[in-house]
Amino acid sequence: MQMPRLIMQNIPGRIGLTTTPPDLKMEQPHADLNIEQPPAELEITTAPSKLTIDQTKAWEDLDRKHVFKKIEEAAQQGYQDWLDGVARTAEEGDEMMRIEIKGDPIADQARRNSEPEPIQIGVHFTPSFDRVKIAYEPAKVNIEATPHKPVIDIKPNKPIVEYTPGSVKVDMLQYPEVKIDVEYPTQK
Repeated sequence: MQMPRLIMQNIPGRIGLTTTPPDLKMEQPHADLNIEQPPAELEITTAPSKLTIDQTKAWEDLDRKHVFKKIEEAAQQGYQDWLDGVARTAEEGDEMMRIEIKGDPIADQARRNSEPEPIQIGVHFTPSFDRVKIAYEPAKVNIEATPHKPVIDIKPNKPIVEYTPGSVKVDMLQYPEVKIDVEYPTQK
């Protein structure tokens, strides 16, 4: 006895994938930057220099004195001359008082009082340089600088991102199939 036979045929399924890749674009704009530098405050103060030349002593050596100085010297000279005159008169009086001692006091006094003092002609005097007093104070400069910090303003910009997601398309190219046939034996 022959038995019928089963014949199975399997057709696998086939799928097709169509992909679109994702697209990513990124751009970073530069930050907005603003820098401002305020100028420093500068203050300069000066005390001027001072030059003092005092030539009073040099002029006095040349007998070119201030009127007040001449008056004072004349007063002192007058006082000294008066004292000298008093002393001379007292001395002459003492000489006359001792007339009996040798000598001739009247003739000696007449000779002394009649002869003028010798006059010096052509005597010049040049003052020395140390008679001129020179004083110098240099100028004083005071500089004060006040710096100011820079003003920095930064505004960052966000990145620009463009993203297109990818996609996958699935197509069924061939559907799966199972075929089953029964084959009967042939009778002979």
